[in-house]
Amino acid sequence: MILIANSASGIAVHDECKLKFMELKTKRSHRFIVFKIEEKQVIVEKLGEPAQTYDDFTAHLPADECRYAIYDFDYFTEENVPKSRIFFIAWSPDTAKVRSKMIYASSKDRFKRELDGIQIELQATDPTEMGLDVFKSRAN
Repeated sequence: MILIANSASGIAVHDECKLKFMELKTKRSHRFIVFKIEEKQVIVEKLGEPAQTYDDFTAHLPADECRYAIYDFDYFTEENVPKSRIFFIAWSPDTAKVRSKMIYASSKDRFKRELDGIQIELQATDPTEMGLDVFKSRAN
């Protein structure tokens, strides 16, 4: 196991995070990945199967705890061309503990740098800030 320490917050990134992200990006073997910080490292908490939906994805974001997530968003352009965008979501609900929000915020940029190929970033404190309409408008 390779751990990459984060200088700002002392949080490490488990190598499985990068491996599963590469599988999503290159093989499209996951619809989404939810990451959590546990014992001073970012780990994979949940992998979404390719057939899973946006609703399946949001069901795995806890209402009162921070998470990072990757979502592979499929959509059609105005010319009806199928496209895909890889979203990074920093989920930080208002009800999360302040310490947790600080740890996730201070570790985010370092963690994102480990995942090469993120196309769009969203920061959300409640579900309306990452609704499907937001994904659609940001993807175009």
